[in-house]
Amino acid sequence: MRSKSVLFICFFLLISVVLRSQNKSVEIGVVTENDLYTSSKNDQYYTNGLEIFYRYLSKKEKPNLLKKVNEIRAGQYMYSPRDIYKDEEEMFDRPFAGYLFGEFRTTNFYANQGILKKYFQAGYVGPNSFADQVQSTTHRMFNYTAFDEWDYQIKNALALQVYVMYAKPFLGGINSTRIDFQWQSEAKLGTIFTSFSAGFVTRIGFKKLVPLVDSNFYGASLNADGKSPESEFYFYMAPYFNYQLYDATIQGSLFNDSSPVTFDIKPFRFNGEAGLRYRTKNLNLSYAFVYRGKEHKSERMTGYFYGSIGVSYIFR
Repeated sequence: MRSKSVLFICFFLLISVVLRSQNKSVEIGVVTENDLYTSSKNDQYYTNGLEIFYRYLSKKEKPNLLKKVNEIRAGQYMYSPRDIYKDEEEMFDRPFAGYLFGEFRTTNFYANQGILKKYFQAGYVGPNSFADQVQSTTHRMFNYTAFDEWDYQIKNALALQVYVMYAKPFLGGINSTRIDFQWQSEAKLGTIFTSFSAGFVTRIGFKKLVPLVDSNFYGASLNADGKSPESEFYFYMAPYFNYQLYDATIQGSLFNDSSPVTFDIKPFRFNGEAGLRYRTKNLNLSYAFVYRGKEHKSERMTGYFYGSIGVSYIFR
């Protein structure tokens, strides 16, 4: 399929930028998200996501910086309505939309146990994301109904995004080798998504927890010495509140009003996820159940959920 070819070509072109680095190990992985990973009857709103990434260690720049992980990522998200009523004024309960992007991110792990993650994304929302071709082809392959209404999707909008996340342990009196808590705040700013979120993360270990500076939770499995990290297996929860100012996949482009179906977003909402993460030697595995609160003000719109599966391997 043309869209998948573009995604993988972009990804490997990005990887070529760092192939000359002298890192002893790298991590390559994929994250796939779909509402069908939670229920065969659940098919709405955020209908599919695919990300591939390449992770490597960067040189530490400051004495208080324990580890710095760089990452190159490419992905595609697609959104579709649950209900389609073409004779009604609002037509759908959510616009069709796709988002195709490339990303560069860094994650810093500090001696005070603080974690700072930043990334920059560039890409497109709209027909240039190829989401309609991917969904139509996939649905036909698995004998699902293929939507003809992608003609009503959000029109092309250039994506330029920045993201900042900071996490720090709290409830120190409760933290132990089997449970810990981190307060996490994040901001997304750009032409596609602008929002702010805050909440906490709880890890509950089935065995002794690996410190976050070496854990797979924030992508820190790589070590400078090239040795295999400790194995880990834990359950986690991450509830948080979200304030969204802008979402182009619902409201259309910032720079025009040419999209045929748009809605006003609901500013405050509750989001959360819970899941399992596992690592043995060079293999990382994860599964998450993700809940997203109601995104816009239509009475037909509801909160929704989907599943996220991650697999990565460390090459030494």
